Amino acid sequence: MNTRILVSDKLSKEGLDILEASGIPVVMKPGLSEEELCREIAEYDALIIRSGTNVTRKVIDAAKRLRVIGRAGVGVDNVDVPYATEKGILVMNTPTANILSAAEHTCAMILSLARNIPFAHASMHEGRWDRSRFTGVELNGKVLGIIGVGRVGGEVVKRLRPFNMIMIGYDPFLPKEVADNLGVKLYDNPEEVYRQADFMTIHTPLLPSTRNMISMPQFRMMKPTARIANVARGGIVNEDDLYTALKEHVIAGAAFDVWCSEPPSPGEQKLLELDNLVTTPHLGASTVEAQERVAVDIAEAAVRYLRDGVITNAINAPRGKLDPESAPYVPLAERMGVFMQSIVDAPITEAEVIYYGGLAARDTKLLTVSAVKGLITGIVGKDNANIINALPVAKSKGIDVKESKTDRASNYSNMIELKVVSGGRALCIRGSVFGEEPRLVNYCGYRFNVAMSGDLVFLSYRDQPGVVGKVGTVLSAAGVNIVQMAVSAKEGSDKAMMVITVDRNLDKATVGALAAAAGGEAKFSDIAD
Repeated sequence: MNTRILVSDKLSKEGLDILEASGIPVVMKPGLSEEELCREIAEYDALIIRSGTNVTRKVIDAAKRLRVIGRAGVGVDNVDVPYATEKGILVMNTPTANILSAAEHTCAMILSLARNIPFAHASMHEGRWDRSRFTGVELNGKVLGIIGVGRVGGEVVKRLRPFNMIMIGYDPFLPKEVADNLGVKLYDNPEEVYRQADFMTIHTPLLPSTRNMISMPQFRMMKPTARIANVARGGIVNEDDLYTALKEHVIAGAAFDVWCSEPPSPGEQKLLELDNLVTTPHLGASTVEAQERVAVDIAEAAVRYLRDGVITNAINAPRGKLDPESAPYVPLAERMGVFMQSIVDAPITEAEVIYYGGLAARDTKLLTVSAVKGLITGIVGKDNANIINALPVAKSKGIDVKESKTDRASNYSNMIELKVVSGGRALCIRGSVFGEEPRLVNYCGYRFNVAMSGDLVFLSYRDQPGVVGKVGTVLSAAGVNIVQMAVSAKEGSDKAMMVITVDRNLDKATVGALAAAAGGEAKFSDIAD
């Protein structure tokens, strides 16, 4: 049976040429409805898409031979990735192809905002000559604040440094040494950036922790002459508060390429009426070069996989090449990484994955990469973390990754230990698998046997009577149900550790109330099932 590729969205000629040159038959059918795609997809091994095709559960069920879905772009919101994974279908994207275009668009938005170019352009096309009305400001000597000094933010810095701007930034996952090399003064909190910046640009993924990160309290911290640009994701800035801040001149201006709803919903249309807001319809990646790169990257990745079995730019971790004994430890390793990233208070600079028992005799590279993928998921977001880019991203964030194995005796036949250094402080957790269930068995020397899934609360406190009752009272008052609770003491220490599985996410106020009730520290971690 011959391998076949279906392309269901428009793809640049450069990408199509690569597919056709592979010798694999390619069919181009853009604009298919879900029903039409379901009828068409049955006889194809690969599906190449952009944002126009929704790969739903229904489509996946209809795809009898499908082995790979290739998304020419970053986001995979239009693909049911969990169901594709369940069906053994590899999902790929192109995570780096848009970086330069997004950085250049950010610079264009900042310059347009500084010199009132869109408004002056519109005025002239209406037959007016209002020179004094559109007096702008220079970038020279101004402070540029970067929220998220990552790959795009770093490229923005390189392009605006020749304008003699002063660079400051906030990125809780970036070591100071990396920021110093870029010429960015890094602050421990975003408030300092809000207060000092003349221009501010956002380059962080949309996560629960970054949604509405900039709202009215943050706008009121800014200078009245401040201007803000967002070419990252809609939802990071509260749009209702943005409207008020611009309307009442709390800040001087804004330039936005991304929106909570795209196209903007009727409720967002009021923003488009403002004369101090520069807008574009999500054009950050809309350059000829970026469109060519995403097409070329996904075409090359799909051909390599179909022809040679080589996996690149994978969104969902492949497990087929692991032996049956090691496969259950992939979700354990990834969840250990997610958990560790959620509890640290400073950027991680070192990470070591140690294998005990039977695992020490096996090929554990994919397990280590899975643990690192978990570590970076909280930094770059789920869409941008995969087993292919985990190690390069970790390196770019200043994380030194090591793997080791030991034949030292352990209480478990197979066990993984994850050690990290964060802010000069060493932390360590251990995990194992019982049946098919990942379990946490040790936290910094405290022994447990807790499922690594769902919503977990960790409390460290002085070992004394009455703490369990106080903690239960706080959770009860918050309407939170305790699913499981475990308490552990460590020989030679007056500290105890409590782990609680709860039935929902906890807000910061509840976590703080738990710490106060216990008279110690509290950490909350949301680990996906």
